[in-house]
Amino acid sequence: MGFTAIIIALVLGILCGIITGITPGIHVNLVSLLVLSSSTVLLQITSPVVLGVFIISLAITHTFLDALPSIYLGAPDEAQALNVLPGHRLLWNGEGHNAITYTVIGALGSLLLGVMLFPFFIWGMKILQPYVQNIMGYLLSGVMLYMIGREKGRRWKSLAAFLLAGCLGLLVFSIPHLKQPLFPLLSGLFGFSLLVVSLQQKAVIPPQDVNRPLTLERKHMVKAVSASTGMGFLAAFLPGFGSGQAAIVAQNIVGEIRDEGFLTLVGGINTANMLISIATAYALDKSRNGAILVVNQLLNGIGFKEMMLFIGVAIIVGGMAAILTLQLSKVFARWIVKVNYARLIYGIIIFITVLTLYFDGIIGLIILGTATAIGLVASSWGVGKNHLMGCLILPVILYFVL
Repeated sequence: MGFTAIIIALVLGILCGIITGITPGIHVNLVSLLVLSSSTVLLQITSPVVLGVFIISLAITHTFLDALPSIYLGAPDEAQALNVLPGHRLLWNGEGHNAITYTVIGALGSLLLGVMLFPFFIWGMKILQPYVQNIMGYLLSGVMLYMIGREKGRRWKSLAAFLLAGCLGLLVFSIPHLKQPLFPLLSGLFGFSLLVVSLQQKAVIPPQDVNRPLTLERKHMVKAVSASTGMGFLAAFLPGFGSGQAAIVAQNIVGEIRDEGFLTLVGGINTANMLISIATAYALDKSRNGAILVVNQLLNGIGFKEMMLFIGVAIIVGGMAAILTLQLSKVFARWIVKVNYARLIYGIIIFITVLTLYFDGIIGLIILGTATAIGLVASSWGVGKNHLMGCLILPVILYFVL
């Protein structure tokens, strides 16, 4: 294991993370599994630790850049699904770049706070895991009931949207051998439905001002970064509790933090989750996401030296990914207003449809169409899209309770 090999792996990981981050449908887990399947060949020319550095660099970079297709194109993955509407509101206000900046603040802030609290996370998860796991289903149930209860005048519609999405999620996760079940599910509920509404309204994206001052209040930033790090900690060691569920819980803990704070919150959770998953693999020898699972398998367990190396890599990559994301956002901001938005939407719809067909065939298209219909119904009812996270939350509630 040479220093040069680690640097090369770090750089290649960042480059691959850029591709997965800005391309809808290409997930970190997919690339990680390709590395694992090719490990017999790769390990003849390098070491497991170097491959681990590559995957960590890829994964951390992805958590920064995946906000770009979510906000500019309306094509989210699980971690960015809830960012679609707040991000688009700022996009329509000419502040798409600022929306990206808020997610970068959240991602970098949570990464640095997560590193500082790393020893506490290792100690805490060993003690808290059995207790938190026993109450997680009831905690999520309480959060969703509270969210639905505060929708005055739309409680029944909000409940119906939550249950519709939840039942669809249960059906999707019960179908065996799906390669990318979350891709058509989340694309339909959040991305497709938003794009269809934009087509109906014949929307035109206004000029984007990349020099507009940020309006994120310091107290909202502190709340968002703290909550995203804490929820990233829970998502990193609780089975079935992902970034989407963590965002819902965190949103209700911090209260009203405006769109800027919410983008910061969601931007930070997935990065914190990815970082703290290293602690989970070290302390509990368990992996809660595909990338860390592959690293754990390649190394046959993450030791103290490997953990410290990966933390150092995460800090370096996080700083570089933050700069890259902001620079690419300026490119997106200039480019998005020059294209015919209707044609762009059609292009995204065709692209996601083709990817869905490639991954999961006709079944994937049925999931995509059903999810889009539920998303359009929720929009017509005036129901918050956060209730559609029932597609992930209801299965998790049942996982913990039953």
